[in-house]
Amino acid sequence: MSQFDQVSVVKQANIYFDGKVTSRTVKFADGTRKTLGIMLPGEYEFGTDQKEVMEILAGELTVQLPGSEEWISISGTGEFTVPANAKFKLKVTQVADYVCSYLDA
Repeated sequence: MSQFDQVSVVKQANIYFDGKVTSRTVKFADGTRKTLGIMLPGEYEFGTDQKEVMEILAGELTVQLPGSEEWISISGTGEFTVPANAKFKLKVTQVADYVCSYLDA
């Protein structure tokens, strides 16, 4: 899906790590939400409240998922899932464009 139709967008940006990671929240009619964002090069650790599916649309990064010592490389496009109430680490080496989906299950 290259675009989202019939949505609401929250005007205020989500800004993390001194502006190195930013996103905008998109709300859908069914109550679900996604964020669309950009991550600049750097090392980050995020925590989740809900299960998240991160879709990388462009860029280069490695991700360390909860409970794993392994780093997974993504170059260009890719996707990974993080469970609720967990932490994951990212090492972004080229600006990354992403969509994060928040799931109840």
